[in-house]
Amino acid sequence: MNKPLLLLLILLAFSCKTPEARKPVSVKTGSSIKESVQRNIKLFNQEKEHIQALIDSSPESEYIASENGFWYTYINKVENDSLQTPDFADIINFNYNVSRLDGSVIYTKEHLKTRNYAMDQEELFKGLREGLKLMKAEETIKFIFPSQMAYGYYGDDNKIGRNTPIVCEVTINTITKK
Repeated sequence: MNKPLLLLLILLAFSCKTPEARKPVSVKTGSSIKESVQRNIKLFNQEKEHIQALIDSSPESEYIASENGFWYTYINKVENDSLQTPDFADIINFNYNVSRLDGSVIYTKEHLKTRNYAMDQEELFKGLREGLKLMKAEETIKFIFPSQMAYGYYGDDNKIGRNTPIVCEVTINTITKK
């Protein structure tokens, strides 16, 4: 065999080595996450105080704390047990308005118009989506949503600012079962 070819093969075999992992350019401590958590806890506690003050200012209304983190009271409660709450894909025809905790109106029922909503199949802010699941046809409920259950950090890019708790008065007109 040719000596230069043999030498070349030996050099190629020994010159290859496994790749080494690169060391990270910077090390993150997670402090920004901790700061964000603390900021959100502080915001939640402030909102909760304002909401509790609103609830305390209307002793004639019996507010119920939901499992989902919002409060509600019945304005018109339907006692008929034969009427059911909506299930997945049921079509709900409803009206609602949106106001701030101080009572100033953000959107009226006329502005928002009557809406048809396929339960859990269309976009709707989290609090209202969960609130509709508690209602029967012809009921009216007043909901108080903290900002994380409403439009959250971003707002609605129109009249509702970021981190704004809201009050919604919702009336379900009909529920069409699927």
